[in-house]
Amino acid sequence: MHRDTILAWLAVIAFVVGGAAYIAATSGTTPPPLAVSAAPFVVDLRDGELTVAAAPQRTIDSYRGYGTWVDVFDFSPPYSGLTPSLEATELQDMADAGVRTVYLQAARLDDRSPSGLEDRWLLAEWLLAAHEFDIDVVAWYLPRFGEGAADLERVQAMIDFEVLGQRFDGIGIDIEWTGNGVDNETRSTRLIELGQAIAAANPDVPLGAIVLPPVLIEVVNEDFWPGFPWEQIAPTYDVWLPMAYWSFRSDASGYGDGYAYVEESVRRLRTNIGDPNALVHPIGGIGGIDGIDDPENPAEPLATITELDNFASAVAETAGIGASMYDWNTLDGTARARLAELFGG
Repeated sequence: MHRDTILAWLAVIAFVVGGAAYIAATSGTTPPPLAVSAAPFVVDLRDGELTVAAAPQRTIDSYRGYGTWVDVFDFSPPYSGLTPSLEATELQDMADAGVRTVYLQAARLDDRSPSGLEDRWLLAEWLLAAHEFDIDVVAWYLPRFGEGAADLERVQAMIDFEVLGQRFDGIGIDIEWTGNGVDNETRSTRLIELGQAIAAANPDVPLGAIVLPPVLIEVVNEDFWPGFPWEQIAPTYDVWLPMAYWSFRSDASGYGDGYAYVEESVRRLRTNIGDPNALVHPIGGIGGIDGIDDPENPAEPLATITELDNFASAVAETAGIGASMYDWNTLDGTARARLAELFGG
């Protein structure tokens, strides 16, 4: 989709929402929040037709195939600065690389996201452009398990977000936060309750659990989240996405090659939830490079091309329904080309 076309579509939203605001101002009622559940219209700018269309049904299919990840530090100005490193125009390159789904951080809980969702105009632009390229968008959120309903409200906002009849194709819950001084037992209880509340309010919305790799919390660091409630959250989630970022593991550990960390984590995950056939979409990372121009950043070591091949072997051996790398911004050109060969199409 050309950027001008996207902006034209968003202008229609502004017209609709602006009209609602004007009517509200003259009638004494309160207008709806900008771009949330905006009018469910599909606009064909080529012939001027305006038709009503139902939002597409959400299924687990969005988690199948090759995906990539975009977080707020890539595209949202409050986190990335006034010139984000990624814009929706990057979807052209993703489509060319065979990306089927982009996992987009659409909400966050901190002072830089006071309204819950990220900038609604940016989210609309990413969503509309992605769908024009036949790329699905799974919105994800990192709950912090504090008191109150803040986490549930943000997840619900992602589920309800709709623009021109389009909405996010899937919803992912990033389960890894261990801050806020919340003890492990309380955090686990709140995780269980959050999932149950989401499912109760949205029984037809498939959920993806973006989880810590079992090897991390059972072998590498047993103190990270003791007693993680695998069995208790199993009924809530439809697809499991373990964050098997092997580049953080040393070669000496046996988990730094792109294969072992992923394969064992998937195997342990299925055992932990008691389902040998659980649908799993492994996430590899961090990033990927050709192994020659590795940036000097020991805090975030990047995977190499050989490791990407090993990752593909682990995904195949564990019958993953899809695979992705965290994240798009840390993949160099060589890595993107190799991943396109391994997973694209």
